[in-house]
Amino acid sequence: MFSNNGVTISISDDEADELGRLRARARRKRKKHNGPRIKAEWTRRIKRLLIRYWFFLLLVPAIGLLLYEASRIGRGTSNADNRTTDAENVRMGFDSQIRMMPSLDKRSEGNLNRLDPTTRVIGGVRERCLKLLPPEEIQLLVVSTTKESLSPIKNVIYISRNDALHEGGEMIIPEQQTEVTRFNMFTGNQTSEQRDESFKVNETVQVHCGFYSQNGGFNISNEDKLYMETCQVVVATCAFGGGDDLYQPIGMEESSFSKVCYVAFWDSITLHTQESEGHMVGQDRTIGKWRIVVVNNLPFTDQRLNGKIPKMLGHRLFPHAKYSIWVDSKSQFRRDPMGVLEALLWRSNSVLAISEHGARSSVYDEAKAVVKKNKATPEEVEIQMTQYHRDGLPEDKRFNGKKALSEASVIVREHTPITNLFMCLWFNEVVRFTSRDQLSFPYVLWRLKVLKNINMFPVCTRKDLVNSMGHIRKAKPLMKAG
Repeated sequence: MFSNNGVTISISDDEADELGRLRARARRKRKKHNGPRIKAEWTRRIKRLLIRYWFFLLLVPAIGLLLYEASRIGRGTSNADNRTTDAENVRMGFDSQIRMMPSLDKRSEGNLNRLDPTTRVIGGVRERCLKLLPPEEIQLLVVSTTKESLSPIKNVIYISRNDALHEGGEMIIPEQQTEVTRFNMFTGNQTSEQRDESFKVNETVQVHCGFYSQNGGFNISNEDKLYMETCQVVVATCAFGGGDDLYQPIGMEESSFSKVCYVAFWDSITLHTQESEGHMVGQDRTIGKWRIVVVNNLPFTDQRLNGKIPKMLGHRLFPHAKYSIWVDSKSQFRRDPMGVLEALLWRSNSVLAISEHGARSSVYDEAKAVVKKNKATPEEVEIQMTQYHRDGLPEDKRFNGKKALSEASVIVREHTPITNLFMCLWFNEVVRFTSRDQLSFPYVLWRLKVLKNINMFPVCTRKDLVNSMGHIRKAKPLMKAG
């Protein structure tokens, strides 16, 4: 019997058997066709999973490789270094607050805000290039009182001229220059005889060191001067001519903010360039952690030469500072300043730390490279090298067993009479000859033989100190006479 919608239909036994066979054949047919369909459905599901989670599938082996490298580093370094690396990961939350500040570089890719340590292989073991103290020890560091120096130089007197001074009822007029040079009312007219005299070692020395005249230029507001007089430890940079942006320092301990001044020197061109891009200086004269000091009446038409003033004459700008760290504007400083002072100066009993040159060690080879790369004219480089050769500068690639050719994008120093004198002499050389300061550094180091305790750290240490960003745009020259 078969009932459908209340209607009863009678079928025979043969018909019932035939109906059963038809139903069984239909079930087998459906099962045969569903097999490939189910397999295709699983294939589509697997593909969707792979597309959705491909990043994690790649991330797992990468994490394994990083853990393996970390274990190798741990086996080759001290416990203090391991704690430093671990603590940096813990501090990422604090550093992320710094990164959230308005940055003048909108590019998030590349080196910007990288905190990973730079390492190198020594004796088959991978070690960190810059071995900082653990964070808990860095926080306890204080600006140490300068010990009595064993240097024969005790006092440095800077030659200057007060425009308001009169003698015998007549204003003192500086001696006339007999040759065309870049010396001016800011530098004073250093003669060749005065240059030679400045290298002589005495307990008290006199030297030209910029700021020769009140009308010499590089004018800073009184408010900024008062602030700069309060600084004992300074991290400084500058951007003149609108050439570079400003990168916020990272990697520092929170306790260092009360111990360190971060000062960026700008001119009006850089200020207007940044303001036109929406990067405004706050009412407290800061952008992020940087105090912006706007300089007026720059003394040189060559903006690279203007940049040497805060780079080399920090002891003149910050009269009460005991330590300073210079960072070129193309770099982002990424380590704690107090930790850097301990690692590069205090630990090795050094008064000056500067990076070795990465490519060359001979100043004469470097002079050829400067000309080849059009960093200076062949004529001015020839004048400088001829003078150095005449003075007896050796062609040896090393002085006192050290590589003398430097890459001076990072300079860490204690402000002592001998380092202050060294920086004055170095500044006078770049004014007299070329602004390529790597050419004059070995010469001054050779002439001032009493400066021994220098830390010429390797290139990989410099790479750990900063993220190199490169120059953003070409600096605009001044449109006035120098």
